[in-house]
This record gives sequence, structure tokens and C-alpha cells, in this order.
Amino acid sequence: MGNTCVGPSAAGRNGFLANVTLWRPRGDDPTPAPALPPPSSPASDKAPDPVTIPESKPSSHHSSRSTDLPPAPASQPQAQAQDNTPAKQPAPKVKRVQSAGLLADSVLKRDVNTARLKDLYTIGKKLGQGQFGTTYLCVEKATGREFACKSIAKRKLITEEDVEDVRREIQIMHHLAGHANVVSIVGAYEDAVAVQLVMELCAGGELFDRIIKRGHYSEKAAAQLARVIVGVVESCHSLGVMHRDLKPENFLFVNQKEDSPLMTIDFGLSIFFKPGEMFTDVVGSPYYVAPEVLLKYYGREVDVWSAGVIIYILLSGVPPFWDGRK
Repeated sequence: MGNTCVGPSAAGRNGFLANVTLWRPRGDDPTPAPALPPPSSPASDKAPDPVTIPESKPSSHHSSRSTDLPPAPASQPQAQAQDNTPAKQPAPKVKRVQSAGLLADSVLKRDVNTARLKDLYTIGKKLGQGQFGTTYLCVEKATGREFACKSIAKRKLITEEDVEDVRREIQIMHHLAGHANVVSIVGAYEDAVAVQLVMELCAGGELFDRIIKRGHYSEKAAAQLARVIVGVVESCHSLGVMHRDLKPENFLFVNQKEDSPLMTIDFGLSIFFKPGEMFTDVVGSPYYVAPEVLLKYYGREVDVWSAGVIIYILLSGVPPFWDGRK
């Protein structure tokens, strides 16, 4: 959606601006334009009667001609000078650094893999798009196994906090490694343009899409999924991790089967916490964020709220809260 929206609008604006600039050099043509009406019949009849009588007495007829002659050539070089100045401006080409805005040369620091991603994997089709990263299908060249590669553009890491969020996401995924319902990370890579996270591939689609397709789940089927979701929350909290962005879009099925395992993904907003520690930054997604987050004083309980909203949607097919305002 982003590409289709940006592409045509940018092209349309550039085309329109190009047409506007073409009218600017023609704006100097009205100065020689007054010389054109005298040859026409109505202008020539009126011009000699009033002009020659008063101007012949003070003998300013020569001065009027002299003033008429120089402005025409003077206006032409000015117009040419104006035409030359914009022509020189587009000539130089500015090279943009793709990693502009990055505050750190290395995001992964000493954890960076010395090997390059393209040497080990073949990048395939696009699987998804997020605020900071794009997920692609990648195939390991040595084994032919398929994985998911999340590419985070460095140009979007503007602040030190953005860089630290990427580092923390990788740390949390390693910290939760081994959980049956948490997507596993295979490796992290970095180049001059982006940071790439290679993860376990979940080809069964989002929980959100299955809810839309089915309308809602039965109590028995919803109970099975709720057991998984609540179990993930309990495991994360026992390991000192708060997810802070639980929603159906962040739960993926491993395959297309009805009884496919459910995996938790996207720990970009997750954070480590200590017992009793409270937080004030507002994060999360509409419909699933707890009121305490909006009040800027919350703890790990906000994950329980989000899990409850998901279970409600599983049973009813609609969110428990609805408002046209954000």
C-alpha cells in the first residue's frame, strides 16, 4: 500500500511543478508585447493622434524612441540571464548517503556477524511491512531451508533510542530462545545500509487473518489459542520481559493446517523489567493498549489486558472497545 500511494503522488507533483516552471520564462514576454499592438489597425489609428501632438512640442519624441529602443534589448539579456541561472542549478547532482541519520557506525557492536547475509542466503519475495523493517523470504544456500529475514533500514534509526531498540529486540529474542511458541532467531547481520534478522519462517499466516476468515472461533477452539497466548505472557514475565504489543497480527501460524502451532513475533517494543518497576512511555497498538499505558504509568499487567482483548475478539469477532477517535 505504501508503494502504490507514494509512487503516483510523487510523479504527479513533479509533473505539475515542471509545467509551472515553464510559465516563468514566458512572464518576461509581456515587456516586448506592447510593441506588437502598433502594427494592428485599431492601435495604429489611435496611436499617432494623441502621441505625436503633445510629444512633438517638447521634442521628447527622440527621447521616447530612445527609451523604447534600449528596454527591448535590455529585457532580452535579462531574460536570458534568468534562463541560464536555473539551467545551472540542476546540473550538479547531490549524492545521498543511504545510512544518513544513523548515529552509530555499528548497530550490533561486537555481536555483529562477520559474514554477509547475501553470501549465506538468497533473498526472495516480500512477506510483510512494518514501521521500521520489511520482512522477506530468504533461503539458506547451503541447505535450501527457508527462513524469514527482517531488514531494518539504518536511515530510519535517527535517534540513539532507535538504535538501542534494535539491539534490545535482538537481546530479547536470544533471551527467549527455546520457547515452543516464540519465533526463534537464527542470526543477525549488518551492512552499511541495514540490519538483518534471520528468523524461523511461519508460513501459516496471521491469527488476525484467520479470525477475519472464520468470523469468530468456537469456545473450544478459542480456549486452545488462549492457552498458548496466556502461556507466552507468563513465560515472558517470568523471564523479565514485557512484550507491550500483543495483538492478533503478532501471532503467526507455522503452517496452513488447522492445528498449526501458534508463534509469537515482533519484539520491537518489548523491554526488560524488574519486579515492581513501572514505565511511562506510551507504546502499543490501538484497541489492544491498556488504559494504564495511556496514563503513562504501568507495569507488566498491560500484557494481560492485551491478551484479554485478543481472547474477546476470538470469541466474538469484534473488538470490545470502539471509538472513531484515537
